[in-house]
Formats: sequence, structure tokens, C-alpha cells
Amino acid sequence: MGRTMPDLDSWVEPFLAAVGHKKRRLWAPLYLRGLLGPSERKSLQPMAACLGLSGHDQLQHFIASPAWDDAPLWRVLAAQADRLVGGPRAALVIDDTALPKKGTLSVGVERQYCGQLDKRASCQALVSLTLAGREVPVPVGLRLFLPESWTADPERCGAAGVPEVEVVARSKGAIALAELDRLLAAQVRFGIVLADAGYGASAAFRAGLSERGLAWAVGIPHNQKVYGADVELVPPGGRKRRPVPDQEPKDAEAVLANLPWRRVTWRQGTKGPLVARFAATRIRVGDGVVWANNRHMPGDEVWLVGEWRSSGERKYYLSSLPPRTSLRALAAAIKARWVCEQGHQQLKQELGLGHFEGRSWTGLHRHALMTCIAFAWLQHLRLAGHRSAGPGKNAGSGSGTATIAEPAGRAPRHHDAAVRRPRHPDPMSTLPTQAQATP
Repeated sequence: MGRTMPDLDSWVEPFLAAVGHKKRRLWAPLYLRGLLGPSERKSLQPMAACLGLSGHDQLQHFIASPAWDDAPLWRVLAAQADRLVGGPRAALVIDDTALPKKGTLSVGVERQYCGQLDKRASCQALVSLTLAGREVPVPVGLRLFLPESWTADPERCGAAGVPEVEVVARSKGAIALAELDRLLAAQVRFGIVLADAGYGASAAFRAGLSERGLAWAVGIPHNQKVYGADVELVPPGGRKRRPVPDQEPKDAEAVLANLPWRRVTWRQGTKGPLVARFAATRIRVGDGVVWANNRHMPGDEVWLVGEWRSSGERKYYLSSLPPRTSLRALAAAIKARWVCEQGHQQLKQELGLGHFEGRSWTGLHRHALMTCIAFAWLQHLRLAGHRSAGPGKNAGSGSGTATIAEPAGRAPRHHDAAVRRPRHPDPMSTLPTQAQATP
């Protein structure tokens, strides 16, 4: 296996320096090799057998011991991801991924929606943050969401090793914002935050992004209430004292229904250009304080974007990108979220994200961390010019060895805004500049 991963030892050195302890410096690279190796199952026993170990006790102790803090490893991962793909053209994609899990004792297990099975099922749900640049995703955060059935039962949480500070009801959006703050503190560079309607439907989540000075594009439900950009507050009639909007809010789909929908190609795919019809207009979101009959006051002015897919399905989005952003640029920003799905797929299928058989909070998060580090190393190889020998295979390795996913094509740049000034030149070529114009 060492011959198939020639520079892993040198690349992983910053992580080992953060680990510090002599024995953990020994077991961390072995665990990574187990994840990257040919074993079809990346749980402890198959990995130990693949590594030629007499047992898996030491791997178990390394991955599940709460005696050491792995926060420094997450910081090194953030720095490595930034070095690989960070910059003003990068996107930070917020999503969640589910791990099917039987039983009731594994931390966070609950019957909830499982995207992998496309139905409600017993699973663990992880909030994920992925840094993506030049269509290369690098996962930088995976944090378990605890359902109410867990946070309302401290004894159950204690048995699964959940830290006391984590035994609190938090939405996935709140978890995502906390992880986002961690990445901003680590000076990870990106130009826009992307999320689906599971996050974008939350006014608090959108406000949290804006309060942090971040550009964003998020999915919303078709019935999200919005006002025209020209809405004004006027003196109320009767006994009301607070000014009220001079127009009624409308559903997002109704606002876009009669606008022109234009055919847009946002990037080249493996089978040709990716095309859909889009419509966009400036609006003010109905997410302010309630003023009457559960209607909300107008909020910030943003883009309302509609996507009409070839299947006939329509999707709706909000974006804080500047008013002069072109329709093609809006589409490219919105559709850039797909790379996170690619990352989730490889984390699960090739690096065994869902194969951990332990039940503890620490074990699950540390296993997730190690899969993210392994994924980052694969992307390091890919960007360094290494290529896999063929579909599902690495040069000189077995069929179960993790491979390097290739991009489907190049996307246009969507804007020039960045959340922070680059700390060093981008080592890779950037995407072609996208001109800005009003759609």
C-alpha cells in the first residue's frame, strides 16, 4: 500500500504535528491508510486486517478516545483545504448528509429523512460544510445534528458520550453557522455561501449569513412570500400606528410565473452543455416582523431566481449577489452547489464515512474527520497532476482503493466579491471571468 501513496507521510506531517502525542502520531497515518486501502468495508476490523495488524484495539482507542482534543486537526484541515481550493472564486457549500443506522443506541440515531435512501429511515444526520473551487470539493466540516428525542434525554446523551455543552436543541442552520464561524476564524477564503432550501427557508439562517458580511445563494420553497423591490411603507389607516407595506406579499412562484424564462448554459458537463431556463428579478423578502394576519414586513432587497428544468420541475432561490449580476452568473452560482453531492458520495462509497460501527459522539466525529483528511489528500493528488488508472481503480491498488474523482467541466465565474482578502496567490488557474449585466 505504501507504494500507491508515496507522499502521504510528508503531506500528513502538519496533522501529526497538531496531534502531538507519540502514539497518536503513529496511529493517525495507519488509520488514513486503512480508509484509503482496498478493503470494501472501512470499519475497524476490516481495516486492521488490511493493514496487517493482529487486532483493532489500538485503532479503536485512537478513534474513540475522548482523552484528546481533535480540534487542532480540524484547523489543519481547514488550512489545507484553503491552500488547495480557497480564494475569492471558491464557494462554501452548506448541506447535510445522512448515514443509515440501525438500533437506538448509536449517537443521534432517529427516524428522519435520509437522502441516501430518499425516504424517512433510521439514520444519523450530519451537517456538512464543503469548500469548493474549480469544481474540486474538499469537505471541511461534518457535525452531528441531535434530534429532540436526544437533547431531551440527557442520560441517553451521556451514555453515548455527548459532551454536556452539546446537549442542547439546535437547528441544522444554527449548527452550520457555528461551523461557519470556526472556518472564518481559521481564515478560510471563499466568495459565496450556497445552501439548499432546507437551510435557505430559514430567515434566521439567511440573516446570519448577511450579518457576517457574506454573499449567499440559497434555495427556498415555492410559496416563500416576497414583495416587489419598489414596495414602500405608508402611514396606516384606522387606529394602526406602525407604517405598513403599500402592497401585499406574493408567493415566489407567482412573482416569476409571468416573467420571461431564458435558456441559460452554466457550464460544460461530460455529456455536453448543462442547460435550463431561468428567470430572475429583484424583490424584498417577506421575512421582517409580523404586521397583520401573519404577514411579515419587507426585509432586505435580494435576487429572486427561478429554475425551470427540462423535466418540468421548477426550483426557486434567493441570492444576495449584487444588483448588476447577470442571469448566467446567478445560474452558475446556484448550480455550483452540485459538487458537494460529489464529495458526499465519495466520502461514503470509497472512504467509508458511514462504516463506523461505534456508538459514541467522539468516535463518529473523529472517524468523519479522518475521512475528510483522506479526501483532502486525494484532492491534493488530483490537483498535483496524479490521475487514477481507470474507473474504480488506482494505479497498483485493489478495486476497493479510493480513487480521485475528476471534474465534469469548467464553470464560469459568478462574481468578484470575496469575504476576505487572499493571504497568498492562488496556485491554480482560476475560472474565466463572467461579465456582469442586468438580465
